[in-house]
Amino acid sequence: MQGVIYARYSSHNQTEQSIEGQLRECSRFAADNNIGIVNHYIDRAKTGTNDNRAEFQKMLRDSDKKQFDTVIVWKIDRFGRNREEIAINKVKLRKNNVRVMYAQENIPDSPEGIIVESCLEGFAEYYSKVLSQNIMRGMQTAALKGHYTGAGVALGYGIAEDKSFYVKDADAVIVKNIFDMYDSGKTQAEIIRELKKSGYKTQKGCDFNSSAITRIIKNRKYIGEYRWHDIFIEDGMPQIIDKEIFERCQGRMERNKSGPQKKYRENSENFMLTGKLYCGLCGDGMCGDSGTGKKGYTYYYYTCSGKKHLKGCKKKSVPKDFLEKSVIATTISIVLQDNVIDYIAKRAVELQKKERADKSELNYHKNQLQETKTAINNIMKAMEQGIITSTTKDRLLELEAAKRELETNIAMDEMARPLIGYDHIVYFLESFKNGDIEDKVYCQKIIDVFVNAIYLYEDKITITYNYSGDNNKITKKLIEETSDSAGLCSDSGVPSPPSKAIKCKNFMAFCVKQL
Repeated sequence: MQGVIYARYSSHNQTEQSIEGQLRECSRFAADNNIGIVNHYIDRAKTGTNDNRAEFQKMLRDSDKKQFDTVIVWKIDRFGRNREEIAINKVKLRKNNVRVMYAQENIPDSPEGIIVESCLEGFAEYYSKVLSQNIMRGMQTAALKGHYTGAGVALGYGIAEDKSFYVKDADAVIVKNIFDMYDSGKTQAEIIRELKKSGYKTQKGCDFNSSAITRIIKNRKYIGEYRWHDIFIEDGMPQIIDKEIFERCQGRMERNKSGPQKKYRENSENFMLTGKLYCGLCGDGMCGDSGTGKKGYTYYYYTCSGKKHLKGCKKKSVPKDFLEKSVIATTISIVLQDNVIDYIAKRAVELQKKERADKSELNYHKNQLQETKTAINNIMKAMEQGIITSTTKDRLLELEAAKRELETNIAMDEMARPLIGYDHIVYFLESFKNGDIEDKVYCQKIIDVFVNAIYLYEDKITITYNYSGDNNKITKKLIEETSDSAGLCSDSGVPSPPSKAIKCKNFMAFCVKQL
């Protein structure tokens, strides 16, 4: 396998050392799993609450090139802390046959692993929201005093030790000149030329442009107004510009403003079943498609890839909304039953206990530590006997660093991740019962967590759900070779659902809709 490593740290109590630790653990994970690393993507001081991260987006784009099979991250919260965006970005990667693996989460590639992973994603989002609330509370306290809250500082102002604002005289002169020139009738282009001639720079040390001039002229901080969210303090800032000049400049800017520019943003349609929907006639995957009617309306479909690429398949395209709602509604009615939820939760708890019982990695680190300590003792004995060279010193420093790293790894191994209890998993699964079927995020989560594969025939839909077994890869041949009968697999302990089912050891499948 070929893989890439994605690492990220936010600005909250994390440094470059955090990146080094993530890369080290991810590289070790890759080596243990025979994954060759072809690239690294690193975002520094970037929040995980959204995916607006340059290297993260580059990684998603590069997945189109089919040069790697997996993305390795240290833990789930490094990939993101927003369940909606996590789901969408995983779908993007899955379309390119790229999976996400976690170096420190030990989530197996099994149906129970999907449940555990979903719970951890929820906890990551919960932690992010709690952290955000605490930060916002501190910022609100500062704002009520008219103090700095962490946002950018306008040109002309500085921050004192107590976080209050003061006027930086040298920069305030630039601001006053800009207002005076604009008030006198000069254009923004003329102002920019004058500022450049005088050698003036922006707060970031760049040349002024039209956007910078506009921001300064419209900034009400310069007349003493302090604003932060819904907090407004009329004289909360040291005043730099006279209010009469400021209002005259606002009037001129309003008069010079051109007509409103309409910005259009194409809202790409999300095909939720991509990667899990297959043609019942030829077995090829079905992909999202669209067409425009005579009246200009856009219609969305799922079309067989075999038909689209002229392989001779005769499968008709199926309306997107109809198919997605059929799959989601059926999944809710069949899977989200109390007895099925009870079974899934028990299996997920068993899986975690099994993973925790595995002490192989901890024992490996302890053996390595003992060998390192022995090597250090040998060098110390040699030094006591007068054998001291530059090589000896370098080797000792190297071993000491290795010893510290191994001790850290052992501490991390012994601090086992707390078990997600039966009640927590049941609560998580039951939360799906009350979702809004019109909510796209909710529907995507239903599909990601529960649905394994969907086979679409001319007269029916067959849905297979994630279920444990030695070989739970669902194929068209496996479905068609299995005779229809009522009931689920014999070893599940789950009673038969009120639906026609296909009986098989490794999966459950339902003929849910006659088309």
